[in-house]
Amino acid sequence: MSMKRMGVLAHPTRPQTAPFAEKIADTLRARGLDVWVFTQWEEQDVRPNVVGTDMVIAIGGDGAMLRAARVCAIDNVPVFGINMGHLGFLTEVQQPNDWEKYVDDVLAGKYWIEQRMMVEAVVHRDDQIVGRADALNDFVLSRGNVTRMIQLDTYIDGEWTTTYNADALVISTATGSTAYALAAGGPILPPELRNILIVPVAPHLSLDRPIVLSEGAMVEIIVTAELHSNPILSADGALLCDLLPNDRIVIQASDLISRFVRLRERNYFYRSLLDRLEPRIPVPARRRQQPVTSVDE
Repeated sequence: MSMKRMGVLAHPTRPQTAPFAEKIADTLRARGLDVWVFTQWEEQDVRPNVVGTDMVIAIGGDGAMLRAARVCAIDNVPVFGINMGHLGFLTEVQQPNDWEKYVDDVLAGKYWIEQRMMVEAVVHRDDQIVGRADALNDFVLSRGNVTRMIQLDTYIDGEWTTTYNADALVISTATGSTAYALAAGGPILPPELRNILIVPVAPHLSLDRPIVLSEGAMVEIIVTAELHSNPILSADGALLCDLLPNDRIVIQASDLISRFVRLRERNYFYRSLLDRLEPRIPVPARRRQQPVTSVDE
């Protein structure tokens, strides 16, 4: 696909990404592209510009990618990530100074599009919907600012499964399996899977193992009135809504799909993962130079 119109999104809470975003936008305009750029933004501000855009460049770390993915998924616009954060697990360019040569490859058509499942949550209170959102990583039900456990009746495909007593409950995609879910002891899922992962955080006298659900599964969670802990629901780390006793949260695969522009090989995920979990540390020069000594000596 020929790129004609592109967007550039700086990380809205990291001012150091703003000048870099403007520089990229100016360079692309000089090449004859139609380019829009936002440095301070909310998702509703960007949405009108996304329509008709061929690709969005997101600058920052994984937080920037999550924000950009949510706003672009509605119109099937792919996101190309340039890392100026920490891990940058979702970004494609790890060193920001290298951005131009990678963008040249994209403009030359030397890329492929990776598709990743998203999840949708709908919060029901009595007969009303009080919250709705899509997430790429996860939804987290947590205890808010009260140091008491939450108690959550959990149903899978309409059947009661268990009641969690825990600090939090993570409902994750395969993408989110390397985020909070991993820190809570969950398994790592390849990003192309369309499974939903349930991981309790610090469970007490309740199911303490992660559950991987089959594609198409639906999770229903009811906040019990047994423990008064002021629970909250967050989507990709951002507060969605406060929860009350008897609220019902329904989570399932979203109709939206996140699309990422990739230049690496299609099996990049495993090497990228291991480089972060087990960084390859170069052997010091003095050790490399030591002569090999045989056992006999």
